[in-house]
Amino acid sequence: MDTDLFFTITPGSTEPIYRQLVDQLRRRVASGQLVAGQEIPSVRELAQALAVNPMTVSKAFGQMEAEGLVERRRGLPMVVAARHQKAMGTRTRVELLRPTLEKAAAEAHQLELPPDQVLALFKTLLQDTGDTP
Repeated sequence: MDTDLFFTITPGSTEPIYRQLVDQLRRRVASGQLVAGQEIPSVRELAQALAVNPMTVSKAFGQMEAEGLVERRRGLPMVVAARHQKAMGTRTRVELLRPTLEKAAAEAHQLELPPDQVLALFKTLLQDTGDTP
């Protein structure tokens, strides 16, 4: 299974790695990139691909399961939970993005950057990732 399609981590981030993994899965499920029944990499595969401790991945998977994002199957890979048949509405997805943008806005204020310059940077970053619709 290609784990690169599922998760990436930012080693220097102040956010714990398990949290980064949970948040990424939550966003992919919300957007409909991952849907019900789709398998996710095993703890071992993901830990090896990301070069992190398997316990970190296991902690993330436990939280994903507790939140109802994934379902554990005995002897089989975990899958996205059955209730996630399609993408969530735009309003829900925007609310998932809000904390990240609030943090970026606060940092832009602290740096005393003009809003136009910050927005231009954000637009460039969106285009660079190729994820713009």
